[in-house]
Amino acid sequence: MQIRKLTFVVNNAKPGAVELTERLNSLAQQAGVETRSTLHYPIEDHALQDTDACCVIGGDGTLLGIVPKAIEYNVPVFGIRMGKLGFLATYSPEEAIEKFIPLLEGQFRIEHRSLLECHCPGSPSAIALNDIVIKGEDASHLVSLTVNADNEQVTDYFSDGLIFSTPTGSTAYNMSAGGPLLHPTSEVVVMTPICPHTLTNRSVVFPSSTRLEISWGPTSSHSHPQVKVDGYLTLHPKKDNNTPITIGPAKQKLALLQSPNHSHFAVVRNKLNWR
Repeated sequence: MQIRKLTFVVNNAKPGAVELTERLNSLAQQAGVETRSTLHYPIEDHALQDTDACCVIGGDGTLLGIVPKAIEYNVPVFGIRMGKLGFLATYSPEEAIEKFIPLLEGQFRIEHRSLLECHCPGSPSAIALNDIVIKGEDASHLVSLTVNADNEQVTDYFSDGLIFSTPTGSTAYNMSAGGPLLHPTSEVVVMTPICPHTLTNRSVVFPSSTRLEISWGPTSSHSHPQVKVDGYLTLHPKKDNNTPITIGPAKQKLALLQSPNHSHFAVVRNKLNWR
């Protein structure tokens, strides 16, 4: 697959992002590639329509924000990080310049990353590449949450909240809360309680096909539920004990473009300072 039409999504708040975009745009046009750029965030509804790939220049947060549109238009995505951390935006600016023309000519591999879909009472469904986090709006209070997996009760949690993470997102909030690291191509979802009141509550790993239902417990009557999707989208479901929040696998997957010699464990060793 050659890239003949390319969309740049640029986080102009990142130093050097606009300048790098101009340089890559010039290289692309010299190679006969049709390009368009957007600085808007969230991106416009049709920014990814009729394009072969999307180049995100910013970081992991910028890339997470375009996932719904990339899924809607079935557009592969690759990211260039303008900072130090980058589990999704794996190209450095120097690597991007060096490998940009070969990438346009098809020298890449595609990883299909699993997604989670969340349905909340009174809110539209939402897609997550990293994680879905359920908490109370009042961070000073613990919340009571009951979890069922495929109609079987798991347990009641009394904690600051719950993280439901994809394998891709296991290096994000899940890891900070003590959850396990998962290989990004594994077909599972991990649930990690945030500061549970019961010390024996630990992460649980489910098959990716599991349908999870989360109900707001009666002891959470003083707090309204809040659902965070990939850290950028906040849902405020209606507080209805008869209609749980449901989380399950999305039908689609995200196509993530990587360098042919990309190594997941090399990235993990580098980012987490493993020696």
